Amino acid sequence: MKALVTIGVLLAILGVASLVFPAFWTSHTQQVAKIGSVTVQHRENVLHVIPTAASIVAIVVGGGLVAAGVASGNRG
Repeated sequence: MKALVTIGVLLAILGVASLVFPAFWTSHTQQVAKIGSVTVQHRENVLHVIPTAASIVAIVVGGGLVAAGVASGNRG
């Protein structure tokens, strides 16, 4: 019961956070060449977008897990 509620709350919080912040950037640095002590690197910034539907599904599933955890706790 307690695990279901905890996972449900975390999933719902992540869903709400992804609605508030639907995109984030990451940076990737890759070594292109190394000649002696000289190193050439390439840095690439990548935009990651979280679909709104995925955020809504996370909120709904999280709420369902919380409800299931509370309901199973009331039985025993």
